[in-house]
Amino acid sequence: MEHVEYRRGEYVISTDSTRLDVSTIHKYLSHESYWAQGRTKAEVATSISNSLCFGLYANDGSQVGFARIVTDQATFAWLCDVFVLDAHRGRGLAKWLIETVVRHPVLRSLPRILLATRDAHTLYSKYGGFEILPNPDRWMVRLAPNPGLDRSAVGAA
Repeated sequence: MEHVEYRRGEYVISTDSTRLDVSTIHKYLSHESYWAQGRTKAEVATSISNSLCFGLYANDGSQVGFARIVTDQATFAWLCDVFVLDAHRGRGLAKWLIETVVRHPVLRSLPRILLATRDAHTLYSKYGGFEILPNPDRWMVRLAPNPGLDRSAVGAA
């Protein structure tokens, strides 16, 4: 898949996975997010290598945000692991990141993109066109046994 890059002011969003700072992503996900507490660096690296990833970078090249898409590129995608580092919030970057993801050439024509969130419904609705899941009683999940996993955060993004 060809890499795409978008620039806005002093920031850039790129799908070039070679630019991703796995240490920064791992630190945020495993220590600061509510949905991926304790995720190992190896798990983060594996998830990145098997996904379409969007890195958000400052002018100096440092990674300040991230979004990951798991997809078959034909019928379905799952948006997950979305974040913007605290020092860069309040600049509309999360809005821009979500808009960029849903407009990506591979994703914009998919019949469905799914996500889970505890507290960012307005962001995803306004800037990504997401809606509350219709017929949630039709959806099911299989949770693998893991005594250290916080079940309330599984699948959240």
